[in-house]
Amino acid sequence: MYYVLFYKTVENFVERRVPFREEHLGLALQAHQNGTLILGGALADPADSAMLVFKGDSPQVAEDFAHNDPYVKNGLITEWQVRPWTVVIGND
Repeated sequence: MYYVLFYKTVENFVERRVPFREEHLGLALQAHQNGTLILGGALADPADSAMLVFKGDSPQVAEDFAHNDPYVKNGLITEWQVRPWTVVIGND
């Protein structure tokens, strides 16, 4: 099953994320390498939110990521939620 982690970001997110970006990307790379994170990135124009797509047996895989994300821990994410995603086309 797929799960989408939605983030809403603080104002000036692009500038404010700099001190935490390397740690965030390391966490994301680790999740991608273990096969749980499929896609992820910030939305642009404006950069006020982000989406990360996870694959797992439960939403816990995405929730665990959010709880450990330095962006969340350091207040750069104003709110987040995980929703199941039913993929109809492209589901390998």
